[in-house]
Amino acid sequence: MVIKEQISLKNITDNTTVRLLKIDAGAALKSRLSAMGLLPGTQFKVINNGHPGPFVISLKGSRIMLGRGMAAKIFVRPI
Repeated sequence: MVIKEQISLKNITDNTTVRLLKIDAGAALKSRLSAMGLLPGTQFKVINNGHPGPFVISLKGSRIMLGRGMAAKIFVRPI
């Protein structure tokens, strides 16, 4: 089984489903993202990669907007 490398969320194209691998940030941002449901192992879909407009993901039936700086610190694997 070949395991793909982890990719920063900011580099994922629209309409791609991913699995969260890790968040490379401080405790405050990790806590904030965790409260939104973004935990390691969680699957979600990238709706809009911010070109144009905000970075939007779909997680458990909700749409969540993320800043580009946040997206850069979230590492995922496409599924």
